[in-house]
Amino acid sequence: MMKLFSTLLRGQSAAALEELADRHAMPLLDQQMRDAQASLALAQRALATAIAEDVQEGRRVASILTRIEGLEGRCKEAMAAGSDALALDAAEVIAGLEAERDAGRQAQALFASEIGRLRMHVASIARRMSELNRGRRMARVADAVERSRGSRIDPDALADAEATLSRLRDRQARNETADTVFATLQHEPSTEERLSEAGFGPPLRPTAAAILARLK
Repeated sequence: MMKLFSTLLRGQSAAALEELADRHAMPLLDQQMRDAQASLALAQRALATAIAEDVQEGRRVASILTRIEGLEGRCKEAMAAGSDALALDAAEVIAGLEAERDAGRQAQALFASEIGRLRMHVASIARRMSELNRGRRMARVADAVERSRGSRIDPDALADAEATLSRLRDRQARNETADTVFATLQHEPSTEERLSEAGFGPPLRPTAAAILARLK
């Protein structure tokens, strides 16, 4: 019984973890992408270091070869002149330099192998990162579409909004009508003005005809 209960608890825990991972899939993917990018940066740094060491070792071997060549020439001249002691000293130095040369060449071979391996490793990570970036962009679009589909608008809210808009438009129409009527009332002529315009009594304001008559 206890074993069954333990198995059930572990199953529920696993289901809860899966649900949590699904609910936070995008933030989780973003963090995993950042971790992968950091791994790519480390691999690139290792490759750059290996290349730099290989270049430095190549320069060291070239320097050794130049020194060996110079000592060999001097050693030959010493032997030709009968200076066997000096020739022996030169030969011993040359032997040591040749050992360093061989070790340097072995190091270069190791660097070449390591550089080749690191290049393949970096290229593989970069290719997978590129695929992941494309996948993440597509996942973001799909997530946005899914969220938009999951959103539901309350029909009652739409009806309320439409009713509010209708009331607002009606009020604006009434206000515009009232403004028009008010303007008309403001410009409606008084009784005196209407009598004057009909020619009864003197005009209330100067007219162009009256001014011309006066000037004549």
